Amino acid sequence: MTFFLTGCVAVAMAQPLTDKQKQKAAKIHAEAFTVDTHADVPINMMKEGFDVAQEHDYETDGSQIDFPRMKKGGMDAMFFAVYLGQGMRSAEATAEAKQRALAIFDKIHQAVRDNPDIAGIATTAKDGYELQKQGKRAVYFGMENGWPVGNDLANLKQYYDLGLRYITLSHSANNDICDSSTDPDGPEYNGLSAFGEEVVQEMNRLGIMVDISHVSDSTFYDVMRLTKAPAIASHSSCRALCDHPRNMTDDMIRALAKNGGVIQINFVPSFVKKPSEQQELSMKAIRLKMRQVDLSEADKLALREEMKAMREKYAKDVPTVAEAVNHIEHVIKLVGVDHVGIGMDMDGGGLVQGCRDVSEIGSITEELVRRGYSAKDIRKIWGENVMRVLTEVEKIAQKM
Repeated sequence: MTFFLTGCVAVAMAQPLTDKQKQKAAKIHAEAFTVDTHADVPINMMKEGFDVAQEHDYETDGSQIDFPRMKKGGMDAMFFAVYLGQGMRSAEATAEAKQRALAIFDKIHQAVRDNPDIAGIATTAKDGYELQKQGKRAVYFGMENGWPVGNDLANLKQYYDLGLRYITLSHSANNDICDSSTDPDGPEYNGLSAFGEEVVQEMNRLGIMVDISHVSDSTFYDVMRLTKAPAIASHSSCRALCDHPRNMTDDMIRALAKNGGVIQINFVPSFVKKPSEQQELSMKAIRLKMRQVDLSEADKLALREEMKAMREKYAKDVPTVAEAVNHIEHVIKLVGVDHVGIGMDMDGGGLVQGCRDVSEIGSITEELVRRGYSAKDIRKIWGENVMRVLTEVEKIAQKM
């Protein structure tokens, strides 16, 4: 039996929760303001026929997020990702990227307008807490990949006015802003570009959180040197527990904490624990196929069957909720409970045993209770930490 030490509490991880612990976890979960800082549900929303206001089934179509399941799981707020994979960096391609990004903004806004009794747009911490009181889901905006910024700082203000409150500076390849952690050709600027430095400064001025998930280590340290406001890692985990360039080293986590920022733990299996090479290749291939928006019904069915077969094949290798919470705990031991949160990357690959979709997030709270964390600490992890950062970023912008 494996034992973990949390403060003064030794917890037998294999032991099931007692009824008392379950009741405690349910109460904490119901009262906490739960926030996930990276949700890829817009990928599905942009596909014909997907209605985010209707409850879907993970086993049937592989989707993990919709408004009914958010409510069922007690998820109060999510940052819906305006995501674009990096394409060509020509003027024409970048202009098209902007139009695609604006279409995603429109789709999310329309979904909320169509369901005013279920959800509302939030841009501040106060907005989110107020929507929670009303029993509604709070929809925040994040942009995954700064490619749609192009080379025009004025685009930042346009996106801010549409509700954008963080930008992940890059995705899986370098762009005009900075180097990515996973570009196959390696670094282009050894950090931020000259334009990227202007982007960070303008984001500080406007009140947009700088998100360093996906960026190279050198880009991260450039951001730490330059930013006047706390930064976030909207969906990253710990390299000490899983050696992947998308994860953060202990030194990076310490620097982010010193900056006042927060790392939001990612639940993508290959960022939680190292998968077999074949498993990783299979998962990556299917994820890339599922991100396409022009799939036929036959293609969708084939992909669902392929995904189902893959899940069955590697079922025993998928990490558990407990293994994901190990990353939360690692950050707490390293820098304290004020600098960690949750950004599961659902509908973008985030999946652990015990939390297949957003309706099952109570299992995370149960695991934290199992380990002896207080209600106060769990509230910080689930939402208060990132809301503190959002509020601080706003205050700093008002002074600039």
